[in-house]
Amino acid sequence: MKKLLGILLVFTVGCVFLAGCKRSNKIEVRFATWDNAEDLDNQQALVDRFNQAHTDIRVVLEAYGDNFDTKIAASMGSNDAPDVMYMWNYPAYYQGLEPLDPYIDKEGAPFRNNYYEAMWPYNSINNMVYGMPVGYTTHVLYYNKDMFDAAGIGYPTKDWTYNDIYAAAKAITEHYNDGSTKGYVFPIQYDPYDFEMYLWSNGTSFVNAEGKVQGYLDSPQSIAVFSFFQKMEADGYAIAAENYGTSAMTSRNAAMFVNGSWPIAQLKEAGINFGVVEIPRWNSKPSVSILSSSGLAMSKSSTHKDAAWEFIKFWTGEEANIDRIEYELPVLKTVVASQKVENDPVKGVFYTMLEQSQGYVPASFIVKDWSALGSDLELGFERIYNPTTLEDPVVVLGEIARKRN
Repeated sequence: MKKLLGILLVFTVGCVFLAGCKRSNKIEVRFATWDNAEDLDNQQALVDRFNQAHTDIRVVLEAYGDNFDTKIAASMGSNDAPDVMYMWNYPAYYQGLEPLDPYIDKEGAPFRNNYYEAMWPYNSINNMVYGMPVGYTTHVLYYNKDMFDAAGIGYPTKDWTYNDIYAAAKAITEHYNDGSTKGYVFPIQYDPYDFEMYLWSNGTSFVNAEGKVQGYLDSPQSIAVFSFFQKMEADGYAIAAENYGTSAMTSRNAAMFVNGSWPIAQLKEAGINFGVVEIPRWNSKPSVSILSSSGLAMSKSSTHKDAAWEFIKFWTGEEANIDRIEYELPVLKTVVASQKVENDPVKGVFYTMLEQSQGYVPASFIVKDWSALGSDLELGFERIYNPTTLEDPVVVLGEIARKRN
């Protein structure tokens, strides 16, 4: 009996030991996300699916939520960054990230070419890729069909210019004639990152490729853009809103605005009969949109880079793209084609704008002290579009440009 107990004890201890060895050999990859609440459940389900399919890798989801940037910065400072993380602010963090070009090249040209070309500049610094595209949105023009019908004017088309926008905003405002309903709404303090797309569409930008501001921000083409929105507000046909303008659209106080894909659910919930179309043109050339793009990056300090890359491929691959399609625009051409996304009367417009917007690099990726320039621009927007000031764009933009040079 003692001999049998001894054998059983050795067998049990051995099983525990072997099980422990098996667990210790399973590579753990930490994955940091900025999402919370319902999105976390969806993400955890995808992580579980990856883990079930891989016997040698275990991904642990870390939810940083609203404190994402603070926690990422702190973890990089203490050399304890997660292996994989969501990323958008590459200018701030790229020095702590692993360049992904060797991994992408190893996968082959078809792998890279399946992503829309316009997305790479938003996930790169100094011509090196630091993030794989996950989701994105371009901007489009939203319009309230019922308000256009009431004013007796046709819906916007892809060929509309901003002169057409002005005429429609005037007609709608004058039709309602109640002092609060306007044809157009835009932010009183525009996000400078977003606003630059209007300058691109009119042949200029905040800065040139070397980061020079003077001659670009204060160029005639730039002044024309700023002046147009100010005139539409001053003439009483547009609202300069404290927020991005979604509340004015959902409350039917405005008939048009430009935004990304985020307001779609809110407009539907509010029962707005809306349509979308490409952003209007300033001239004969097609309009250009900024991209709000999320990517998946790898920490430079990760000791499990190959495993991290396997997870990045999964998270940005076809299966995960299709899984997120209800709340995120897919970034893979094969998914867009197989799911017929471009045929959707709303989502398809975002892809038209994506195709029109290749080759542009935001000033935030060029200017080293973008936070300072961004702050100056925000104050400039306030001076130009605050209804109590409506300062001359020539003066305001000239001051900012001279300060930066």
